[in-house]
Amino acid sequence: MEKLQKCEANYVPLTPITFLKRAATCYANRTSLIYEGTRFTWRQTYERCCRLASSLRSLNVIKNNVVSVLAPNIPAMYEMHFAVAMAGAVLNTINTRLDANNIATILKHSEAKVFFVDYQFVHQARDALRTLVETVGASNMPLVIVIDDIDSPTGTRLGELEYEELVYRGNPAFVPGVVYSHRGAYLSTLSLVLGWEMGTHPVYLWALPMFHCNGWTFTWGVAARGGTNVCLRNTTASDIYRNISLHHVTHMCCAPIVFNILLEAKPGDRRDITSPVEILTGGAPPPAPLLEKIEALGFHVTHAYGLTEATGPALVCEWQAQWNSLPREDQARIKARQGIGILGLAEVDVKDLRTMESVPRDGKAMGEIVLRGSSIMKGYFKDPKTTSDVFKDGWFLTGDVGVVHPDGYLEIKDRSKDVIISGGENISSVEVESVLYRHPKILEAAVVAMPHPRWGESPCAFVALKSGGSHVTETDIMSYCRKNMSHFMVPKKVVFMKDLPKTSTGKIQKFELRAMAKTFTVSENEALPKYGGSSKPSSSHPGYNEQIMALSRL
Repeated sequence: MEKLQKCEANYVPLTPITFLKRAATCYANRTSLIYEGTRFTWRQTYERCCRLASSLRSLNVIKNNVVSVLAPNIPAMYEMHFAVAMAGAVLNTINTRLDANNIATILKHSEAKVFFVDYQFVHQARDALRTLVETVGASNMPLVIVIDDIDSPTGTRLGELEYEELVYRGNPAFVPGVVYSHRGAYLSTLSLVLGWEMGTHPVYLWALPMFHCNGWTFTWGVAARGGTNVCLRNTTASDIYRNISLHHVTHMCCAPIVFNILLEAKPGDRRDITSPVEILTGGAPPPAPLLEKIEALGFHVTHAYGLTEATGPALVCEWQAQWNSLPREDQARIKARQGIGILGLAEVDVKDLRTMESVPRDGKAMGEIVLRGSSIMKGYFKDPKTTSDVFKDGWFLTGDVGVVHPDGYLEIKDRSKDVIISGGENISSVEVESVLYRHPKILEAAVVAMPHPRWGESPCAFVALKSGGSHVTETDIMSYCRKNMSHFMVPKKVVFMKDLPKTSTGKIQKFELRAMAKTFTVSENEALPKYGGSSKPSSSHPGYNEQIMALSRL
């Protein structure tokens, strides 16, 4: 029998770069990107990315070199998601909320060859580079390139080069290079576009930071559908509503915290939503009451779950037609589930890690959510030990605790470290938070474990109140909880804060709250003391690994 052949005609590496090339061919004159007064077509975006990739190569950027960028959701940030990959390099998008020391740590660990800096963040970058030169020496510093304001150039410089100059001098006929591991990003992108049922020519609003897991792959997904990117420098209610109205936005992604930004908008900042805007949300389990409120404004929410190690969203709560007849409250409760695996994943399960057996599909038995598929990361950059810790028996261990409902849909109950074990009972902080969010005066809520002399641990609730809720007391909250949940789940302490500490993508930083809760104690027989502080605790910046994980994928 003749041996079958694998050749260039039938075996082509998968890469999201092809989405851009296809968009430039099929949707050449469609608007690809809008940023205030700037507009580009897909033909122009492809040419600009080719030019930038060409210029990077001329700067001796070679395959697997790291290119770091510190910038908000601006055109340059979008273009680099293609251009850096075209040059065969690795894109490292840095969280703009990090301080100089953390930025220096990332630059040192990644050994960045080039460092792009938006003019707004030159101060942090300059301080980071000063710190870096003290540790690696001047000869090992990255080449620094400033991204000036494309609409109103400021003339800001941190080095000899500026982004638009680099684009201008590049070759528009540059032939992109390919790195085979782009296949994970390719598969995740297609899975999400299909799972979200994103049609052709969407108008996508960038309310989610592109530095957060490559914008959940929609940097590439919008190109795949020939859509329009509407960039935002700042995620404010005024800017979101204004751009939705002005550009007829059809899709956006965000963490649930953005729901509060929209719901709490001042009357002058609001605009009527004349046609439904599709929102893909994730990053934290959205309480059902919050979903009800945001959909009443004209948004249609799809809930996803993912993590950087899985190249963004890994599960999506695909809606079933029979649920449309349910009461809105029940619909919101189902929509808050994390759902089923995206098409690009081979398998998703919930397992007992002691036996690696699957838990029963009863919606009650808890275990760890595990994944496998081509979109899972290769590993943590230069960290083999941590990499080996999260792979077991052919599965990636997410660290999230969940259940499987009889219909096969998964629901997160907690991070494994956030499950509160009180007197032998497992308390899901997510369930307690969901009840708290139904309180009419609570804007934000987070529940963590605090020490208890009798039960070992007990729930401690941190809440931020809506405007006009200053009269609400700890006793009021605890009385409300007793009426709406099992008594063993009721928080033993309620701490009122002006704002809960969050990452730049809206995740509440529970590690800070856990550290605070460890200093609290409570006795069964004594009155609960009122916490007097109301200021936000000092922020330890978001995990560095989240910024570096993307390096292992592209």
